[in-house]
Amino acid sequence: MSISKQGKIIALWIVFLFGTVFHTQLALMPLLYGENVMMPDTQGKMPAFESWLMLGMFVLPAIAIVVTAFNNSRRYRLIHFCLTVLFTVINFIHIVFDLSVQPIVWHQIVSIVLLFVNGLLLNIVSLQWLRERDKSPKLRKKVTVKAVKNS
Repeated sequence: MSISKQGKIIALWIVFLFGTVFHTQLALMPLLYGENVMMPDTQGKMPAFESWLMLGMFVLPAIAIVVTAFNNSRRYRLIHFCLTVLFTVINFIHIVFDLSVQPIVWHQIVSIVLLFVNGLLLNIVSLQWLRERDKSPKLRKKVTVKAVKNS
């Protein structure tokens, strides 16, 4: 069974979304045991910036999944590749920050490292997709028309 690059990319984005939900869930599990998971110096209120950042971490991959399913243009493939690189950089920064928390919560490190590796794979497949020749009928039609006019 051969899966297209677009199919692989969609699968990797879905794994990413499930992974981020699981990573967040792991951070909240201590609540079930009565532990305090509140971040120090926050006065019990989440900064609006973090809420918007978390929303973006969900919405952008969700949009990428839908657009990848329906769009094969070179411009979109380039934008998509840049998006995957951005998410990989963000995940790397997240790993660095998680390693600076004391005590280090190793199950959180493992989950974010798995997300990072998934992101690297997403980068590779996205780059392969970007390098594919454009197979859209519009492009072939334009090339054929130009070739006929030049004859």
